[in-house]
Amino acid sequence: MRIAIASDHAAFALKETLVAWLGEQGHEVADLGPHSDARVDYPDYGFALAGHVAAGKAERGIALCGSGIGISIAVNRHPGARCALVGEPLSAALCREHNDANILAMGARLTGEDMAKACVTAFLATEFAGGRHTPRVEMLGAPSFAKEPA
Repeated sequence: MRIAIASDHAAFALKETLVAWLGEQGHEVADLGPHSDARVDYPDYGFALAGHVAAGKAERGIALCGSGIGISIAVNRHPGARCALVGEPLSAALCREHNDANILAMGARLTGEDMAKACVTAFLATEFAGGRHTPRVEMLGAPSFAKEPA
């Protein structure tokens, strides 16, 4: 699978670990940076990752920062990105199955290496269920803010 990954400085070490591990698993990995642990701004890397995945250059993406919160917000600014912040494998599977998430976000200060690998494994192994979930996922890419809930 083609996977793109990006982080900020706080998650640089986890990103490097996941890049190597994903390569060992046989995936094609696009490391969008950063390429050192020098201070950077997570929105820059989140925006780049979202654009990369939305353009079809990667099938899935992984976004990392200290908490996972900031970079997930940045990624979700792109209408073609559906990013879910997770901390355990069940949520990683459900974000794929129900929400067709194409980018997984995690917090390096909150998620250890083994748990991060378990989340990525679940995320990559789970397919979108479609069916009743499809209209909702379509709404995520083209929200109508004028519509009031029933």
